[in-house]
Formats: sequence, C-alpha cells, structure tokens
Amino acid sequence: MGKKRKTPGINGSSSADIAFMLLIFFLITTSMDTDKGLARRLPPPVPKDQQKEESVDINKRNLLVVLINSNNQILCGDQFIDISQLKDRVKEFIDNPYNDEHKPEKVEEDVPFFGRTMVSKKHVISLQNDRGTEYQAYISVQNELAKAYNELRDDISKKKFGKSFSELDEDQQKAVQQIYPQKISEAEPKNYGDKK
Repeated sequence: MGKKRKTPGINGSSSADIAFMLLIFFLITTSMDTDKGLARRLPPPVPKDQQKEESVDINKRNLLVVLINSNNQILCGDQFIDISQLKDRVKEFIDNPYNDEHKPEKVEEDVPFFGRTMVSKKHVISLQNDRGTEYQAYISVQNELAKAYNELRDDISKKKFGKSFSELDEDQQKAVQQIYPQKISEAEPKNYGDKK
C-alpha cells in the first residue's frame, strides 16, 4: 500500500512582509490635497503699555466672533444666522461703510494707487467651534469668510482698475490687501454646549 502524499502547507512567513510593502506603496502613491487650507493671520498681541480699559473697548468693537456649535448652528456676534447670511454680515463688519461705532474703527492710511484711504485694519474675525461641530460645517463657514474678503477685494479692484483682484499685478494686489487685510483667528475647539 502506497503512503498518502501530504500536500505541503503554504508558507505564510512572508505574508506580513507583502502586506507591509503594499501598505507602504499605497501610502506613498496616495496623494493628499494639502492646498485646500485657507491662509490665516492671528491677531497681533496687545502692547503691554496699552491701558486695559482701552483695549477691552477696542477689542469689543473690532472683534466679530463666529461660533459653530455642536448642532452646526452659526452664532455671528450675538445672533443665530443661516450660513447664507454669513458672507454679507462679515462683509458689512469688515467694510463698515457708514463708520458705525459698533463696528471696526477706521484709520486713514496712504495706500499706493488709492492715496489717503480709510481702512478698518484693526478688525479681527474670531472663528470658534465646538468639539462636536461637523468638519463639513466648519469648512463651509471658512469658505463663506473667504468669499467675504474675495468679494470686497474684487469690488474695489473693479472700481479702481476695471479688473478683478486676481487679474491685478502684484503691487496692485498689495494695495487692495492693505485696504482689506485678511484677519481671521481660529480658536482651539472647546465644549461650548448647544447655546440654544
């Protein structure tokens, strides 16, 4: 009687190596879109010699807090608003066309191409979110803030140069950015609660 031939088992010792090599391959070949973030500038620190009372008053006037709570509701200043209203609210705050004492103070500056111009350069938009805020809601709010600056810059570029901001040369763009500097401070997420 012949002996039954045993089928040799599959050598699995190299499986872990193959899996590791595949993992490395996919990590290297998968591209991450790193250009979608929005550039932000934090507000400058308050000078030590500035009086406390004065800085509190100035901060209140120049600061617009935009908070996204854990229900993805947007609190702009002290009012809940729909995202469709956010861009225009922010534009009005930044521009302060009627020099409202409750909106950013305007300072006269010598701007190339424009001459002496009133600029609300001390404004700061503080973007805050709850730990429970959805990522997409946060990105949507960021986009609306970016649109507010883009539209203000486009409007003044068309009035002055007859072209959109993106079509201006570097010096012209710098002049427009001096009139509408982008100042958005992003705070670390906190547990604010629903704030209903």
